[in-house]
Amino acid sequence: MTTSNPTFSPGTQSSGAVDSRQRGFSIEKGVLYLIAVILGVVFMFPFFWTVMSSLKSIQEISKFPPVWIPEVLHWENYARTLTIVPFARWTYNSFFVVVLSTLGTVLSASLVAYSFARFRYRGRDLIFMITLGTMMLPAQVTLIPQFILFHKLGWINTLYPLWLPAWFGGGAFAIFLLRQFILSLPKDLDEAALIDGASYFRIFWQILLPLCKAVVATIAVISFIGSWNDFVNPLIYLQLPEKFTLAVGLNYFKNQPEMGGEPTQHLLMAASVMVIMPVVLLFFATQRYFVQGIVLSGIKG
Repeated sequence: MTTSNPTFSPGTQSSGAVDSRQRGFSIEKGVLYLIAVILGVVFMFPFFWTVMSSLKSIQEISKFPPVWIPEVLHWENYARTLTIVPFARWTYNSFFVVVLSTLGTVLSASLVAYSFARFRYRGRDLIFMITLGTMMLPAQVTLIPQFILFHKLGWINTLYPLWLPAWFGGGAFAIFLLRQFILSLPKDLDEAALIDGASYFRIFWQILLPLCKAVVATIAVISFIGSWNDFVNPLIYLQLPEKFTLAVGLNYFKNQPEMGGEPTQHLLMAASVMVIMPVVLLFFATQRYFVQGIVLSGIKG
């Protein structure tokens, strides 16, 4: 009687193991996608609630249990928001401050970073460490000295304190990001340009700065968002309503006597949506450069 021994194929075993690993990877990937979707819904809910509340009537916005989606979309809330307060003037002030502040941050921080990355001089590393150390100081520490300085200069109730400081260095974080990226660029570019007779400023402006496009875009987005959402500084330095920025102007939608004492929560939501939209559009338009700038500055530096 002949007994046949079963034969095992190595190929069958390896393909089975591969299929098992692929199934495990697919399950893990699916779980990660599910978590990402859940977190996305959670983080998007406040924005959804703000948009829906901006289209409600005052009766719907104060109902309990809350109304998720209004029965009638009240688009006139946006028109009333533009007329009940000087919204256009506040928007102009905000864009004026943001553009000058962002431009000053990018230009001054890139110059300082170029100095730290390419030149060797006495005390360079110490100055750089002190610059980074300023990131640990809360803004409240320098608030009173800055107010006294701007008061002596006669800049209270003007827009100068909101954008002019950005032209003096641009901030430690922006300097750090740009320095790390410039260090990753080969010095052969500078040496070749020097041999051709280029000045140091021309090397910076025409060679290095265009190569820093991703990091510059990152700093511009961060500076734009920071200046656009700044509430404390305009609240401290501005007193006249026509000088307000949008961040401070939103505080006006709180049963002001000049508004007849009527509830304005729905108008506040409409104003909030209009204030948020420029930041959202900017981020989606520059998110590729934003992510690339953060990654390159962290890895190549």
